[in-house]
Amino acid sequence: MDIGELLAFKPEQTPKRPHEDEDDDFEVEPSQKRSGDEKTKRMRRIAEAKESANYSKQSGGSSASAGASVFEFDPELTEEERLNILKYVENEEADGDVLDEQSLKKLILVFEKRNLKNQEMRIKFAESPDKFMESEVELHNVIQELKGVATVPDLYPLLVELHGLHSLLELLAHQNTDIAVAVVDLLQEVTDVDILGESREGAEALIDALRKEQICALLVQNLERLNEKVKEEADGVHNTLAIIENLTEIDSEFVREAAEQGLLAWLLKRLRGKSPFDPNKLYCSEILSILIQTENENRLLLGSLDGVDVLLQQLAVYKRHDPGSNEEQEFMQNLFNCLCSALMARENRDRFLSGEGLQLMNLMLREKKMSRNGSLKVLDHAMAGQDGRDNCNKFVEILGLRTIFPLFMKTPKRNKQRLISADEHEEHVTSVIASMLRNCKGTHRQRMLAKFTENDHEKVDRLLELHLKYLVKVEAIDKEIDQQTKDPSIDEDEEEENNYIKRLTGGLFTLQRIDYILLEVSSTSETVKQRVLQILNLRGASMKTIRSIMREYAGNLGDGDTDWREQEQNHILSLVDRF
Repeated sequence: MDIGELLAFKPEQTPKRPHEDEDDDFEVEPSQKRSGDEKTKRMRRIAEAKESANYSKQSGGSSASAGASVFEFDPELTEEERLNILKYVENEEADGDVLDEQSLKKLILVFEKRNLKNQEMRIKFAESPDKFMESEVELHNVIQELKGVATVPDLYPLLVELHGLHSLLELLAHQNTDIAVAVVDLLQEVTDVDILGESREGAEALIDALRKEQICALLVQNLERLNEKVKEEADGVHNTLAIIENLTEIDSEFVREAAEQGLLAWLLKRLRGKSPFDPNKLYCSEILSILIQTENENRLLLGSLDGVDVLLQQLAVYKRHDPGSNEEQEFMQNLFNCLCSALMARENRDRFLSGEGLQLMNLMLREKKMSRNGSLKVLDHAMAGQDGRDNCNKFVEILGLRTIFPLFMKTPKRNKQRLISADEHEEHVTSVIASMLRNCKGTHRQRMLAKFTENDHEKVDRLLELHLKYLVKVEAIDKEIDQQTKDPSIDEDEEEENNYIKRLTGGLFTLQRIDYILLEVSSTSETVKQRVLQILNLRGASMKTIRSIMREYAGNLGDGDTDWREQEQNHILSLVDRF
């Protein structure tokens, strides 16, 4: 062989992946033919689709608006094949079977058989766990398989009709907590709010069935036996609380039912425990807040279960120490919110007073920790309205004026640790002072009024400074309302109400409290009145503005006790006339 032949020589190439044009010439071994021609073609098409996808990504020639690559397929492929290839490329796995009516029936049948078998084995070999353990594992596995129904909410009515849900709920009392926790996990997925929103019929069937089965009572019974030191059972507690949250979001009736069926008592017991802070403790505070936010019956139930004392004991930890993390800070805020909701019931204000809640809040204000903001909000709720009279007088007795007036004179600067805004701080402080002026009598009231004349009326000057500040805010909101276009779909009464709410949130609420304090102190002291007039004239402001704001306030008092509202209106209007 000469040198030219050597250079021209090429070894025989082993054929790689064949192309479609080479189908006729390419021969496969008999062992390869066993997988079938159709599978070979399908895998070849998938491989080509992948190559096409990779080529498209490298060239960057085509991209969808969402940033995904646009694949170019063989025009001979059917639409179904295109979708299957896309799914394969995205997930790197074959398309799984979608649960349908027939397969759900088969799955429930398997579940019932395994459940029955497990019961029989447990009875037969009660003293030999190793002999019924296999049936327990099989039961656990089929419960995991049933999670597929959560992806098809339209099948929920069938799940209820075939008594599958009833059998699942019975397993919440299973001797093996692993089985109960698996059921809780399944229920958490099935009751997911987003999934229930996909099928109205499915959601209604599921919710009605759960209500008939008294789901909340069953969940609470299971909670009582779970040991949170075991990670799986701690996850079970978390998922149980998630189920409650889902149900209350779908149907508000569950708020009352859950509390009545023992959940409120369990939550208080869980919070009272001396366990360190953890995610489940945070979740408990969130669920408790949901239960008492709107239902007065739940607030009364909380009070009867010593819930106010539990909340005060938990908050006392933060009197001198700030929360150690953002999650614990959220926990503390939830407890303050729960306490504020609880104080909306008159009976709980008495419990708050006897439990020395005022003393704790006063100490928190003095300590200048993160709890200061929450304590100010709680004082506002404890003293508001006619039911706050005893708390107002007691606050003066425990020297609370020494705490509240420095906060009135100087708003603390906002920083990363104290997330409350200056406007919120001033709203709560002025509300507390206004409530005390309205509710305190005799010597307590005299001590309050004396604060406004000391140090050359510095607190009156501060009042007018705040009045002018919030008047500017309200005038800006009024101007914005005048310029907004009218919505034809909203009637005049509704529009007027919406505008009034917008003005309240924009600063009118605080302005009303400030002007109420101005009227109260001016009506009792001529020197204060002269000081108010002098400053108003210097600033070019008018007394008419204060009068009109307070008349509007009197005309928009809440829909509470009719006698109290009339009495309050008459009192405010008499102050306006004297001013």
